[in-house]
Amino acid sequence: MKIYKILFFAFLLISISVFSQEKEKDTIVKEKPERPAFESATLIDNPTNVLFSKNTLEVVMSHRFGLINGGTNDLVGFWASSNIRIGLSYAIHDRLTIGYGTTKFDRLQDFNWKVGLLRQTRSDKMPVSVTYYGNFVIDARPKDTKFTPYPGAQQVSRFGDLSDRYSYFNQLIIARRFSPKLSLQIAPSISHYNVVKNTMRNDMVAIAFGGRYKISDQTSIMVDYSQPITEFYSENPPPGISFGVEFATSAHSFQLFFTNYNGIVPQKNYMFNQNNGFGAGDFKPFGKRGGEFLVGFNITRNYNF
Repeated sequence: MKIYKILFFAFLLISISVFSQEKEKDTIVKEKPERPAFESATLIDNPTNVLFSKNTLEVVMSHRFGLINGGTNDLVGFWASSNIRIGLSYAIHDRLTIGYGTTKFDRLQDFNWKVGLLRQTRSDKMPVSVTYYGNFVIDARPKDTKFTPYPGAQQVSRFGDLSDRYSYFNQLIIARRFSPKLSLQIAPSISHYNVVKNTMRNDMVAIAFGGRYKISDQTSIMVDYSQPITEFYSENPPPGISFGVEFATSAHSFQLFFTNYNGIVPQKNYMFNQNNGFGAGDFKPFGKRGGEFLVGFNITRNYNF
């Protein structure tokens, strides 16, 4: 009789252990990542936390027309000088994307990367997604390009050494998908240029706020605000203000917007922007004192291999 009791308790303990393991396994399976907070890897002027699945190639074309109030014969900026960037990004892992782009203004060649650090879960055990974005940019203008180091000074060569052409950008993107319609992100960053004017600083600390609200399955309203924090000795860059709409499918997106940024590459905007957006004083979005806005668009197309 004693041996039966021992076998009974042993069977009971094994059953409890197996049940606990299955319950723990079910709990792990239920911790699924939340759907992406945004449709595109870019939210107007700033990157988003979006990382595509492995072996996805993203082709990006970004276009910025001239200022709306830039002249009497510009057709609200469409006939003015415009900036263009064409870029490629490839997902070598579900959490790692590398890319390259070339920009018309200043002939900037950027090498960029994005790393997924944390992912928001559907159970809210992890309430946000955290992504790191960085780039390394080379200014490819001719060697004899000149600039004025400070007001009143004579122009000197901008590129004495190869490293004078380099700039860097690092950003931490914290995003949350609050609902199928609403997504928000906050993104502190630091920009660095090896060579700048004496009236500037080499580093710029900034923070960006952005969001998207879906008004239909394929259409969203977007806003993007970028606030420089570091103060220069003079010519402090105004904040970036952008708002527009996005039309997206599973493989491509089209963003059409107003913005006061025309640099496209992030550190170019944060360090050198002088378009004053809404301007100082009264609200005059297209007036003489403010309204230094331009029309822009981003087009992306994804290819899966």
